[in-house]
Amino acid sequence: MTKFAFLKTFGMKKKLVYALFLGLMYFGSTSQSLGQFVGQDTTRRVITTAVGFLSISPDARAAAMGDAGAAISPDANSIHWNAGKLAFVENNIGFSLNYTPWLGKIVDDMSLSYLSGYYKLTDDQAVGMELRYFDLGDIDLFNDNGDPTGSVRPREFAIGGTYSRKLSEKLGVGVSLRFIHSNISQNIAAIGDDSKPGSSVAGDIAVYYNTDLQMGASTSKLAFAGSISNIGGKISYLNEETRDFLPTNLRLGTAWTANFDAYNTITLSLDFNKLMVPTPPIYETDADGNIVFDPNGNPIIAEGRDPNRGVISGMFGSFFDAPDGFSEEMQEFMISFGAEYWYNQLFAARAGYFYENENKGNRKYFTVGLGFRYQVFGIDFAYLIPTEQEHPLAETLRFSLMFNFDN
Repeated sequence: MTKFAFLKTFGMKKKLVYALFLGLMYFGSTSQSLGQFVGQDTTRRVITTAVGFLSISPDARAAAMGDAGAAISPDANSIHWNAGKLAFVENNIGFSLNYTPWLGKIVDDMSLSYLSGYYKLTDDQAVGMELRYFDLGDIDLFNDNGDPTGSVRPREFAIGGTYSRKLSEKLGVGVSLRFIHSNISQNIAAIGDDSKPGSSVAGDIAVYYNTDLQMGASTSKLAFAGSISNIGGKISYLNEETRDFLPTNLRLGTAWTANFDAYNTITLSLDFNKLMVPTPPIYETDADGNIVFDPNGNPIIAEGRDPNRGVISGMFGSFFDAPDGFSEEMQEFMISFGAEYWYNQLFAARAGYFYENENKGNRKYFTVGLGFRYQVFGIDFAYLIPTEQEHPLAETLRFSLMFNFDN
């Protein structure tokens, strides 16, 4: 019998994921189970981190475009995608409320909520705020005899602020700072006296560039965006020996928007993402397939680099530490492509595709969505369609409400 509580059979799929997390938190690194929460196949060579909810696309508009939101036109949710473009938002005040039932194919009470808003200080400056809340739902606990011992509701949240400024009519930069709190252990006594919620502080830096193009009688806009998000200290649920990386992410994107006439507009967007955290090495094993340890109790690395490094070393070393060299480094880039069509700036139809290499999580899915704008009000929907059947992300829905005002 394990040291963490026996979990009720009903709703076992989610509870097994939670049990895996607790077990790994007690016996070693916490990060290996968290890929489950973003729909990755963790039986492969996946790069996983703590607080994976920070990597989930929060809004329905970009999610419907295959998660390609770095360089599309700015709105309140630009804080997540690229803070550098927030100063280019057209209205003076706006906010967005987003809700995603998460892993709904498996459970019915996990969800991600995201509230974001902005205020234009001047034509060249804007500030923003965000609140992200990830609810893992109720989990019933039982003792070794099968008797109920109560329930827990693991949860995580992040709250932050953003400053964005135009350096010219075409170039903008932005910075964000957020506080992250992850209470997954719920201080369960069975884990040990050292279990505790994890907290950290992280920042983003972003740059955004756009320029107008003339195409005969029509006009278009070309935009480029780059950002590094969630740069911060490692997070721990036990002690200094079990600290895990945040999902520090490099995002590069471009978008082309064509206004064919007064009624018809189309945007094509493309994003590349890479986690800037160490790649898991290949450990030496014995004839029975068990990992071999050195006299100090550390696993012996056969190929790759030791993942237990500092944050800065982990970030820059993430481009050169894959056991299989350059070919594996290229596999770690995720690709997103999306398209958006607007009719009279009232009705939008969207579609997209997200690709992740099969060795790095194997998430591959199509996305579709709709949007509607009327005066200050907007609403968006997105639906996710995995390329393989019975995928945990199947039937994922996202909903967004948006309000924009002028002074």
